[in-house]
Amino acid sequence: MIGKSTGKVPGNSERQFDTVHAGCEQSWKSVAICLALKAQGRKVIANYPPADIFRLSRDVPNDTVAEAFSKEHDILTVEFDVSSFQSCQAGIGKIIAEHGPIEILVNNAGINRDATLAKMTREMWDAVLATDLGGCFNTCKLTFDGMRERKFGRVVNVGSMNGQGGQYGQVNYAAAKSGIHGFTKSLAMEGARWGITANAIAPGYVDTEMVKSVPAEVLKKIAAKIPLGRLGHAADIARGVAFLTADEADYITGSTISINGGMHMY
Repeated sequence: MIGKSTGKVPGNSERQFDTVHAGCEQSWKSVAICLALKAQGRKVIANYPPADIFRLSRDVPNDTVAEAFSKEHDILTVEFDVSSFQSCQAGIGKIIAEHGPIEILVNNAGINRDATLAKMTREMWDAVLATDLGGCFNTCKLTFDGMRERKFGRVVNVGSMNGQGGQYGQVNYAAAKSGIHGFTKSLAMEGARWGITANAIAPGYVDTEMVKSVPAEVLKKIAAKIPLGRLGHAADIARGVAFLTADEADYITGSTISINGGMHMY
């Protein structure tokens, strides 16, 4: 999803902030991030995908879901496919033309196509890499020059604990999320001299729709392996994103913050 805001933001300087949260799912994590940034005084613009790329609901058209989300939360929405550079070009160009420069970018787009390598098709591999990692490249590529010109920017890319430690049956997803972590560190090196910070967040198991679809007995076993004894909440991730986009985080760049209840430490 995508977002934008103007005026003085609590905990931030007198600067106009435009926030883009690029997401590919109507998940509680995406909603929580948007609401956390909006609570800081930002005007949020949320991206949603075309229905032929990803269905936000089994029964309701994507446009209807996006419209309801906008009305409920007073958050603008723009449709484009993060896996397509041309689609991102059109969508981000529309945002900049109608709402001004983007100074904060949050990439939360993610899909999974799980299977062991023996059963995984090339299409399953390409779909996940194009969305999860390619989406980061597309949106960063289209906003980075503007940040350099203004000598200010905040980029937060959402990776995964499974991109750090791997996961059985997820060679595509783990590769994409691991790639996000490396991409973010390299981007941080390039952006530092221009006042641009780039950081990643690596969530563990969060109670999103994707995780809730796992059988209850399996979830119970997963929770038992988490030192803090519970699944993460969407708000846990959103607070991390909100912090990394604030002025108080201006000396943090190239970092990955693990929010996983202690399940993976290194």
